[in-house]
Amino acid sequence: MIRNDRPLTRRQMLARTAQTTALVSWAAACEPLLAAPHSRWFKIGACEWCLGKRDPSCFEVAKEIGLDGVQVDLGTVANEMHLKKHDVQKAYLEAAKKSGLEVASLAISEMNRVPLTVDPQAEHFLADSIDVCKALGVKVVLAAFFGRGELDMKDAKAIDHVVEALERVSKRAEELGVVIGLENYLSAEDNMDIIQRIGSPAVKVYYDVGNSTDKGRNVCREIRMLGPLICEFHAKDSRFMLGQGRIDFAKVRHAIDDIGYSGWIQIEAAHPHGLIEDYTADYKYLRTIFPERKR
Repeated sequence: MIRNDRPLTRRQMLARTAQTTALVSWAAACEPLLAAPHSRWFKIGACEWCLGKRDPSCFEVAKEIGLDGVQVDLGTVANEMHLKKHDVQKAYLEAAKKSGLEVASLAISEMNRVPLTVDPQAEHFLADSIDVCKALGVKVVLAAFFGRGELDMKDAKAIDHVVEALERVSKRAEELGVVIGLENYLSAEDNMDIIQRIGSPAVKVYYDVGNSTDKGRNVCREIRMLGPLICEFHAKDSRFMLGQGRIDFAKVRHAIDDIGYSGWIQIEAAHPHGLIEDYTADYKYLRTIFPERKR
C-alpha cells in the first residue's frame, strides 16, 4: 500500500484500525517471547560492536563480563557481510558453544551507511539476513535506521520505499519464523503506522530505551503502547552507566511486565571506566531488576 496525500474516508480509517487490531492480536497470540507473570524471565547480552571484537572472539569477552549471549552483526560491505558465509557462521556457532553462551539475535548495522530508503543493496542485506538467522538459530534480526539511513516521516517517498521493501522481505521472514525488528528514532505511533502499512506479523519494533529518551519520549508509555509489537530491547542511557543516569529501569520493568515480555535485553551502553568493568557492573545492575530463568 502506497501513502498518498488524499484524506482517508471513514471506511478507510475503520479498515486501518481493524487491520492494526488484528496485527496486534496475532502478535499477542503467537509471540514466543511472551510469558505469564509468574514465569517472567530475561536473558541479558550485549551487542557485538560494543565488545571491542567484531569476530567470534566477541564471545570470549562476553563470557568474561558474565553475559548470557551476544547480538551479532551481519557484517560490512568491506568484509562482504561475512555472516552470510557458511564458514563464518560455523565459527560463530562454535565460539558460542565453547563459551557456553548463546547467539542472541542478529543485527544489520551496515544499513546505517547503506540505507534502505535509497540503496537497493540494503534490501539484499535484509533478505540475506533472514537465512542467516535460520542458520544461526535465532528469531530476531535488527534492521537499523540511523546515520544515513535515518527515517523521516515527512519524506513520504523514502517511507514508501521502506514499506515496499519490507513488504517483499517479510514474506520470506514469515516462512522461516523470523522477526525483523525496526530500530529508529521514530515515535511509537509512527512505527505502528509503518508496521500497519506493511501488514506482516514478521515486522516489529526493536525498542531502545536510550534512543527514545534521547528524543524526549516517555519510554514506559511507548512500551505499553507498542505491547507485543516489541520483539527485543536495547539498554543504554547516553553517556551514563545503567542505573546512574536518566532512565529508571525499575519503571521500565513495570512497563515490560504490563506487556508480558520475556526474552533478551542487549546492553549497548557507554563504558566510561572500561568495557569489562562497566559492562560487568551494568549486567549485575540489570540482574537486580530483570531476573534470569530459574533452573
